[in-house]
Parts: sequence; C-alpha cells; structure tokens
Amino acid sequence: MPSARRRRLVWETILLLGLSLGQSAVYAILRIIERSTRPDQPLKKQTSTLNVSVTPDRPWLDLLYQLANTFFLVVPALMACFLVATVLPPPGRLRAMGLDGSRRGFDIVWGWLITAAIGVPGLGLYLGAKAMGINTTVAAANLTDTWWTIPVLVAAAFANGFLEEVVMIGYLFTRWGQAGWRAATVVLVSSVVRGSYHLYQGWGGFIGNLLMGVAFGLFFLKTKRLWPLVLAHGLIDCFAFVGYSLLKPHVGWL
Repeated sequence: MPSARRRRLVWETILLLGLSLGQSAVYAILRIIERSTRPDQPLKKQTSTLNVSVTPDRPWLDLLYQLANTFFLVVPALMACFLVATVLPPPGRLRAMGLDGSRRGFDIVWGWLITAAIGVPGLGLYLGAKAMGINTTVAAANLTDTWWTIPVLVAAAFANGFLEEVVMIGYLFTRWGQAGWRAATVVLVSSVVRGSYHLYQGWGGFIGNLLMGVAFGLFFLKTKRLWPLVLAHGLIDCFAFVGYSLLKPHVGWL
C-alpha cells in the first residue's frame, strides 16, 4: 500500500477517535488532574457516578434521554464499520473485523469464558485500588427506580461493549494493520487509549482497563473474532450496572 494511503488511514483513525473514545480519553485525563489536585479530598473519598437520571421527576422523559444516549453510543462503532467497508471488498468487510456470524458457538462460549476470566479479577483490582487510595468509588447505576431501569442498564452495558470493542479492537487493529503498524504497537497504543478514557475513575480504572485491552487485543490477534469481546464486555458491564443497582441498598463495600 502506498505511503500516502497508509497516512490517510492513520489520520482517519485519529479523526474517528477524536469524535469518540479519544475525546473521552482527553477529558478523562483532565478529570484525573482535577481530582488529584483537590486540596482536601483524596481520590479514595471521591465518587465517579455512572448511568445518571436526567429528569428523575419525569420518568417518561428520562427514558427517552437514556434511549437516546444508548443509541448515540453505538454510532461511532457503526461509522467505524462503514469506513472499513469503503476499503475492503464485500466478502471481507465483516470478516476482517471478526463481526461475521460464521462461528456463533465459538463466539458465545468464549464470550462467557472471557467474562469470568476478566470480570472476577477486575472486581478484585477495583477493590484493591480503592483500598490503596488510588481509585474513586464507582457508583455504576444511579437511575430512578422504575419498570425500565434494568432493561435500560442492560442496553447501556451492551452499547458500551459494542462501541469500545468495535472501535478499539476491530476497527483500530484492522486500520493500523493496513497502515503497516507492528502488532505489538497496535496492542500497546490501543490499550493505553482504553485505559486513558477510564482515568476519570482513578488509577485503578486506568490499570485495569489497560490490562483488559492487552488481553482483548491478544485474543483478537490470535482468533480474529470480535463478537466474544463484545459479548464479554457487555456482560461485564451488565453485571456491574445491574449488580450495583440491586446490591447497593444491601451491602456497604460497593
């Protein structure tokens, strides 16, 4: 591939990241600077609040806000798929990103296995980081208690999983590979970006997601399958969001 073409592909990834998770990384870096420089409030005494009601006094409108947010979460991932489709011929578009449906059984089994392998140690890392004072308390679900709360949390979890894995793994690994980057460089840069947009949680969030990015990247390089990672990420977030919502009134260590 000519060097001008490779540069165009790299700039394409920079622009897409600038409109999505790369932008989130910049704001998260600013957020950790702000959190770390509060004079009288260390990280361990701060809270990162996710999935917040916008209009708690009007549940019907709040539902519309939550659905809109979930929809717009997946748009950058759809754009990434569209951009890859402009370069690859039709038979290879979804297959190159591991999003074809040719290995459904493999994808489902490995999705659950990865969930267990990443989710349990991830919870331990979070609790350890809190105990060390390098992470905030993550309040993972703060929606009004209505009939749609759990379904919306599940939808948000899988929207997050689809966005992050399609962009950070399927799209970036495909594009940077086409641009001639070494596999180790692709894994490292993608993982650092992934960790960076979780810095708003604290350094535990950064470390945990960086390690998750490395593990997910190596899995993708080995199998060329993205659906297990989308499923695993969605399940991990689902357990975090729904589990927090159900357990918070009954346990104090969350």
